[in-house]
Amino acid sequence: GATLEKHGLATQRAVVYLVLDRSGSMRNYYKDGTVQHLAEQALGLSAHLDDGTVPVVFFSTDVDGTADLDLANHQGRIEELHAGLGHMGRTNYHWAITEVVDHYKKSGATAPAFVIFQTDGAPTSKPAAEKALCEAAGLPVFWQFIGFGDPDAKGFDFLRKLDDLTVPDRRAVDNAGFFHAGRDPRSLSADEFYQQLMVEFPEWLTEARTAGVLKDN
Repeated sequence: GATLEKHGLATQRAVVYLVLDRSGSMRNYYKDGTVQHLAEQALGLSAHLDDGTVPVVFFSTDVDGTADLDLANHQGRIEELHAGLGHMGRTNYHWAITEVVDHYKKSGATAPAFVIFQTDGAPTSKPAAEKALCEAAGLPVFWQFIGFGDPDAKGFDFLRKLDDLTVPDRRAVDNAGFFHAGRDPRSLSADEFYQQLMVEFPEWLTEARTAGVLKDN
């Protein structure tokens, strides 16, 4: 709550989505509870910004599965869902982006969407990821990417250079941010986590309103 106030978001509404990487290298983060911890943080944010329900999208080579997470049914839920999804594949961001966009459009939501997009590496297809992100820029959806793993890994260059997708040539507005949560994301304090998570969202809200992407009711 305090972090949202600090960012001028005390009265802001937003639907919170959670996108989770199921590429093979993510195995230990599921096993040790790190991904479950992130899901609980997403739920905490949703309780402030929305109704405490978080649509979750698992992706690897394709979209592996979707589910809703809520305050009444979240303990151990990520591991349980993950275990039922089978093979862990590659890292196709674009399928996950498309899935969220479709879900948001069908949901009839009037509030903007805040998407927590977790990954531990580069997209398998950079052009497809860029295209999906740029096409989504005309929607009231903000993508907050979170990196797990080695902060210096080359795989995160794509996310570090998101600002290279220039506005307005490539995108209607700058609709994405990135922060790296390190090798042990659970070691971040709640304050630190939410602080980093919400840095770019207020800027996007302003830009999206100015560009007519976000229309307040």
